[in-house]
Amino acid sequence: MPLNKAILKEQLAQFSKKELVDMILKLAAKRYNYEFLLVNFLDKNGGELSLYEEAIEDIDTLWLKEYKGSTELKKTVKKLNACVKRIREFTIETKSKKLEADLVLYVLELQFENSSRLFGARVSGYDYKVGLLLKKLITLVTKQLHPDYFIDYQEKINSMLERLHSTSNRVNTIRELPESIEL
Repeated sequence: MPLNKAILKEQLAQFSKKELVDMILKLAAKRYNYEFLLVNFLDKNGGELSLYEEAIEDIDTLWLKEYKGSTELKKTVKKLNACVKRIREFTIETKSKKLEADLVLYVLELQFENSSRLFGARVSGYDYKVGLLLKKLITLVTKQLHPDYFIDYQEKINSMLERLHSTSNRVNTIRELPESIEL
């Protein structure tokens, strides 16, 4: 049933202020509703930034969490999947591609600083998952962000590309990535 704003407005006008506040508090108990309220009404200027900082904290927590798996590689893939899921949750209400790119870069930096021995393994999808995330970052930086931001990311992305190509070039997704990005 399509939403008729005039009818909804008329129905809401019948509630007292206290009832409306109670209704909003109940709706805000759901995370997505709270994020929507924060970004669009409560803190239009800093709402996305506070959600970004919250996402960084959540990713740090996910990265420290122990996951089940028969090998370190499988556990790390699960950690990476959880982090990617958290990035997707962040992008539902926030429209800032810059903050999304910063989150993706943060997760990638975790992969490259902590998992040097994991790249190049023949049996896991770890290299593939990291390659997909790097591909997403490249797309964000080259196609969706203003060209002025390109310089901020270029060196880090090229370093990651070089490392992935040197260890994991057998994976098609990584082989299809560019050797480096240039403006």
